[in-house]
Amino acid sequence: MKIETKYFGIVEVEENEKIRFEQGLPGFEGYRSFVLLPVDETGVYYALQSCEEPSVSLIVVSPYLFYKAYEFELGEQMQLDLGIGKPDDVVVYSVVTLREPFKESTINLQAPIIVNVNNGKAKQLILVDEVYQTRHSLGHEEGGEQHARP
Repeated sequence: MKIETKYFGIVEVEENEKIRFEQGLPGFEGYRSFVLLPVDETGVYYALQSCEEPSVSLIVVSPYLFYKAYEFELGEQMQLDLGIGKPDDVVVYSVVTLREPFKESTINLQAPIIVNVNNGKAKQLILVDEVYQTRHSLGHEEGGEQHARP
């Protein structure tokens, strides 16, 4: 099927590539169907693109590329809602806010996006742990190693 996107014009996506948010995303509750489209050649950054509204697209990354010690627990209800049976079923993404210069960009570690790679079900989890905030530095990994720009 073809979808119109914010960053790439019209693209062809397969039905099995869709990610489904049953309750939508906070702030975008009306949109349920999304796809991940690579933004850079290295496959670090993705556009989480709505299949229903071209203007709704969030840049996401794996938080573990930038914060290796990042951890949280998935509650039993979340596991049931997404049909998660084992850790390999799960991929985690975090929303990025890109800024100029790039070193000012931030990653939201307080609200990870959890995706079951087997069935495409997804949900954004809001963590109440005060350790994680909505704006952590993206320009440097813990320990100071800089990551490539998208």
